[in-house]
Amino acid sequence: MAAARVLLLLAGRPVSPSFVQSVCRLLGAGPGLGPWPTHCSLKRGRLVLSDGPFPGASTRLPLQQLRTPGAELPTNRGVDLGVAVMLQSSDQTVLLTRRTRTLSVSPNLWVHPGGHVELDEELLDGGLRELWEESGLQLPQGQFSWVPLGLWESAYPPRLSWGLPRYHHIILYLLVVSQESQQQLQARIQPNPSEVSAFMWLGPDVAAAVAATEDGTETPRHLPQELPPSVLTAELEEDGGARPLALPVSTLLRTTPTTAEGKERVSSGTKFALRLWLQHVHR
Repeated sequence: MAAARVLLLLAGRPVSPSFVQSVCRLLGAGPGLGPWPTHCSLKRGRLVLSDGPFPGASTRLPLQQLRTPGAELPTNRGVDLGVAVMLQSSDQTVLLTRRTRTLSVSPNLWVHPGGHVELDEELLDGGLRELWEESGLQLPQGQFSWVPLGLWESAYPPRLSWGLPRYHHIILYLLVVSQESQQQLQARIQPNPSEVSAFMWLGPDVAAAVAATEDGTETPRHLPQELPPSVLTAELEEDGGARPLALPVSTLLRTTPTTAEGKERVSSGTKFALRLWLQHVHR
């Protein structure tokens, strides 16, 4: 097995969870959907988690997962580590990107820029690298601040009706607050067309509606009257440019379908991160 990227302290002993094991359950998460407070140490290329304080723990973050029934899964793999950056402009909007339809994992989903963390990479550096690779945005040193928001235990595919999980990650969501406005960041953004097919900036009102939608139900939802019917996005074109596109807000409120239909929607982890962002903003 490759070097463990996620370590758990269970009864004071370091344990590397296998692919088949739920990190939330190993840490003693109770019934319900969570999130559960988790003590963590943000090491270079590694995450150390515990349900109680321990020497070296640097922060306490909420941990949540999208529950799926058990299944026969590979036991010779561990849980991998990913990082996602929620980029906030100085006028309090956050960047979302839509993954291309051709990607093998989570195609056509609206997410925060992010991905795999290299073994010897600082977690913030990994997040900023992924932000640059996907959006073309490089943030000058001294012109942004950051804070860890929370942890999401992710499996893909997210439902057994789609097939057995092929990926198992703990995703660390980082809030990165730029001193630049949305307009200034928009002028510099150059999305990578192999990974990103569209992007948008989301304000707190629409973000609150998106964050409030629960996955696991197909109950139709009615938009609050104060919400706009659509949000402005920028969709990439074949010549490398981007055209404005009004996206119905109802698209962003879709839940995870029971079959892998590839419908455009916001990922469950992104909804979780948006909830944490709104709590942070209100504080």
